[in-house]
Amino acid sequence: MVAPQSRTMKTLWPLLFFLAEAHGHAALRPNFVLLMADDLGIGDPGCYGNKTLRTPNIDALADAGAKLTQHLAASPLCTPSRAAFMTGRYPVRSGMASQSRVGVFIFSASSGGLPASETTFATLLRNQGYSTALIGKWHLGLHCDNSSDFCHHPLSHGFEYFHGLPLTNLRDCKAGAGSVFSSAVRLLALVPLQVTAVALATLAALGRLGLLRVPRPVFACLLLLAAAGLGALLGFLHFFRPLNCFLMTNREVTQQPLSYDNLTQRLTADAARFIRRNADAPFLLVVSYLQVHTALFSSKDFAGKSRHGAYGDAVEEMDWSVGQIMRVLQDVGVANNTLVYFTSDQGAHVEEVSATGEIHGGSNGIYKGGKGNSWEGGIRVPGLLRWPGVIPAGLQIGEPTSNMDVFPTVVKLAGSPLPDDRIIDGRDLMPLLRGTSPRSEHEFLFHYCNFYLSAVRWAPRNSTSVWKAFFFTPKFSPPGANGCFPTQVCLCYGRFVTRHDPPLLFDLSKDPRERTPVTPTSEPRFQEIVATMERAAERHVQTVRDVPDQFSLGNILWKPWLQTCCPSSSGLSCQCDREKQDTQESR
Repeated sequence: MVAPQSRTMKTLWPLLFFLAEAHGHAALRPNFVLLMADDLGIGDPGCYGNKTLRTPNIDALADAGAKLTQHLAASPLCTPSRAAFMTGRYPVRSGMASQSRVGVFIFSASSGGLPASETTFATLLRNQGYSTALIGKWHLGLHCDNSSDFCHHPLSHGFEYFHGLPLTNLRDCKAGAGSVFSSAVRLLALVPLQVTAVALATLAALGRLGLLRVPRPVFACLLLLAAAGLGALLGFLHFFRPLNCFLMTNREVTQQPLSYDNLTQRLTADAARFIRRNADAPFLLVVSYLQVHTALFSSKDFAGKSRHGAYGDAVEEMDWSVGQIMRVLQDVGVANNTLVYFTSDQGAHVEEVSATGEIHGGSNGIYKGGKGNSWEGGIRVPGLLRWPGVIPAGLQIGEPTSNMDVFPTVVKLAGSPLPDDRIIDGRDLMPLLRGTSPRSEHEFLFHYCNFYLSAVRWAPRNSTSVWKAFFFTPKFSPPGANGCFPTQVCLCYGRFVTRHDPPLLFDLSKDPRERTPVTPTSEPRFQEIVATMERAAERHVQTVRDVPDQFSLGNILWKPWLQTCCPSSSGLSCQCDREKQDTQESR
C-alpha cells in the first residue's frame, strides 16, 4: 500500500517539474539592445578592416560575439530598410517601397507610414511583458488623417517610450549645411522665371508691333505670379527646418527645431536611464543613431579629433555612445543576459557632398556602389551580435543573412510565436549563432531598388558559390563613378537604369567586388544558374500582394493639417525647447 505522503509527492512532481521548466524559460529570456547606425559603410568599423577610424567599442562587440560578413539590408534606402527591419518582411509587402523618385519620407506632415496592419517585433515583445523603447531616428511616418491620430508613430507600433527624431537628419536641419533640395529648388525657380520672362517679352513685342493690345494689369499679374512662386520656394527653404527637424518625447514635441548641441550625449543618457529603470524585468531597447547621415555633427569633445573630418568625428562619437550603453548594461548586472546587435540601415552615401564641398566620407570597403542601389556597397552592412555564454566569442559567419532576420530571432527568444497570418521573410539567426546549423536558411534573397526587384542572390546548398543576378543596374554618373551624381541617390527605373537580358551574373564568393560578370563562356552552367534564379524570382513575385502605396503622391506631400508643433498655452508654436527641463525631471 502506498503511503498518503508518497501519493501526494507523485501528484506534485509533474507540477513542480512544470514550474521549474517555466521558471527556467523565463530566466532564459534575454533583454535586447538593438543598435542601428544610419548610412554607416561596412568599411568604417575597425573590426571590418578600417585602420584609421577609431571604433574600439563597436570592435569589442565583434571580439566578444559574432561578426556577420555577408549581412544584408533588405533595401539600400533608409525608410524601406527600417520597415523591413521592424517587420521581418520585404518593404514591398507593406507598401513601404516607392514607385517614383521619392523613396523616403521628407515631410513630417505626410500621411504615409508603416501601416497599422503591420506587426513589429516591439509589438510582439510588449505582448510578452517586455518594456520597449525606441531612442533616436524613426523615419516611418507619424499621422494618417489629423495631427492627433499618431497612427504611424512608434507608440502605435509596440514601443512604450520614444525619444528622438520622427523624420530623418537632413542637411536642411543644420544651419549652414546646405539643402538636399538645392537642385530641385533651382529648377523650380528657374522655370517659372524663364516662362514669365518669355511671356512678358512676347506680349511686349506683340504690343509694340500693334498686333495685340495688352492691358498693363496683365504685365503686373505675370510679375506678381512669378514673385509669388519665387517667394513660395524661399519660404519652403526657410520653414523646412522648424516644421520637419524636431525631437519628440512620446507624442509631444520637446525641441523644435532640434539642436545638435550634445545631441548624442542627450540621447545616450536617455538610453542609459531606460536600462536602469528596467534592469529588473525584460526589456527591448532600440537605439537608432542619427549618425552618420548628413547633416554630420559631433560635440566639442569629438569635433576635429578624427582623421576623417566631420564624418570620422561623427563615427567616433557614435562609437563612444555604444561604449556608454555597454557600460551601463554591465553596471546594472544584465550584460550577460542581453543580446546586443549592431548594424547599419544601408551602405555609405558616397554621392553626398556638403555645402562646402566636403565628401560624405563613408567607406563601403572593397564593395562597389553605395546607398540607394543594390551593388554590394549599398546593401552589405555591419552585423555584430553579442550574448555571452550563448554566442561564442570571436565567431565569424560568412553565410548570407539579412536585417529582416532580427525579427524572428528576437521574437522567438522572447517566447512569442511568429505571426501566422502573413509571410515573414526573415529567418532565425540562432541556429547559425549557436553552431547547430552550418548554413543560412536563406537559399535565395531578393534585392529591391525601391519598389523594383533589381537582383537575386542564390547560395546553393551543395556549393560554396554565392550567385548574384542583376535584372537592372543604375547608370552611374559620370560613367565609371561609384554612385549617381548629382542626385542624392540612384534612381530605379526608366532612363536611369540599364536592363540586362540575360541577367548580369556574378559569383560573389570569387568576385565580391562585382568587377567581372560571369558569362556562358566562363561558366558552363550559366544558363542553368540564371534559369534557377529567374524561377526563384517569379515564385517570390507571386507571393507579393497589392497593398496601399505609402509613397503615393497623396501620401508623401506636405499636408498642413498634419503638421506637428510644440504645445503651448496659446495653442501651437513651432519653436520650443523642453529637452533640458525633461532631462532634469527624469533624473
